[in-house]
Amino acid sequence: MEYTTGFMKKFNNPFSALRHRDFRYYWGSMCISLIGTWMQNIAQPWLAYTLTKSPFLLSLVGALQFTPMLLFSLFAGVVVDRFPKRHLLFFTQAASLLITLTLALLVWTGYVRYWHILVLATTLGFVNTLDMPTRQTFMIELVGKEDLMNAIALNSSVFNMARVIGPALAGLIMATMGTAFCFYINSFSFAAVIFALFFIHPETGRERKEIKGGIWSDIKDGLGYIAHNEVLSKTLLTVVIVGVFGMNLSVLVPVFAKEILGQQETGYGLLMSFVGMGSFAGAMLIATMSRSGPQKFFLNIVPIFLAVLLMLTGLTDLFIMTGLSLAASGLCFVAFISSANSTLQLNSSDEYRGRVISLYTLVFGGSVPIGNLYSGIISNHLGPRAGFIACGGIILLLLGMRHLFGKKRY
Repeated sequence: MEYTTGFMKKFNNPFSALRHRDFRYYWGSMCISLIGTWMQNIAQPWLAYTLTKSPFLLSLVGALQFTPMLLFSLFAGVVVDRFPKRHLLFFTQAASLLITLTLALLVWTGYVRYWHILVLATTLGFVNTLDMPTRQTFMIELVGKEDLMNAIALNSSVFNMARVIGPALAGLIMATMGTAFCFYINSFSFAAVIFALFFIHPETGRERKEIKGGIWSDIKDGLGYIAHNEVLSKTLLTVVIVGVFGMNLSVLVPVFAKEILGQQETGYGLLMSFVGMGSFAGAMLIATMSRSGPQKFFLNIVPIFLAVLLMLTGLTDLFIMTGLSLAASGLCFVAFISSANSTLQLNSSDEYRGRVISLYTLVFGGSVPIGNLYSGIISNHLGPRAGFIACGGIILLLLGMRHLFGKKRY
């Protein structure tokens, strides 16, 4: 596939993927489930910070939740390529429901301790290690290649719509009803996806390839395939840089909100909603340009904008300015990551797509522990301002090194 060279292409219908019935069911259920997910994403860090008063212990929760992806994503990719994705999603959604319900009950009864959060976050991380590449590669079975980029962008749009609604709702619920109710809502929201899966019967992807080798040989084969494809390998390298240092907001924002801006639960939730609004705008921008294919501008230039915006966020003092800076950061991040995801899937053959996306999950999600610990340690010793500035600064440094030592540009 050739990259398009122009930035401004003719905009197309941003909802073209919704003409596929199965994708409508899937997308609709995600509208419900992801609101619950973002409520937990807000409530869990706040609960951990409230119990410990430590930015480092807060960052440890995020680190442990994403560590399973760092260790087992490559194995998950082999599983995704071998088994029906619909069946895998039944398992992952049911497991997620039970894990989050357990946390809700612990918080509601008052028995929750910091170690409970660590254990349950890690357990959920194991489930997400399989769930993320399964959901990503399931979309091409629902819409085909023609509407894949639009489906990815729409999926990102609902993710970020939830990122607007969920944090604001979580802040209000935590302040009025208690943190436990955020976890209850998330637990029951997984049932929406489970229900939708009963009505989804994708026409493509039903033929499974025969298992010819072992897991290790399949992993080695997949890594070799990626290494010899310049588009895949270079895109993944940029995803590593942006994924590690670009969005450590679950660590930085609660500390910044409390220590710099003097905010409580509601203010923290609203700041995260700003991120969601910007991210939603970024997703819809990509959706309207999806027929043009992934753009060089979003893959190469937008990560630089993101780095600068993170540094500017660390210098803000006013709530509204922080919110606007976070919104712009969210737009840049989603525009880049949606383009990168589409690039990887459209440039992968069917038999390798699960392994390619599992490596994407590894470098994007599995690298979060590194970024969480990096930003948490800096914030712990130098304050949250330094955390934002250090994340933006190292992105600029690493992108510059990638450009300097790369043989070719995209």
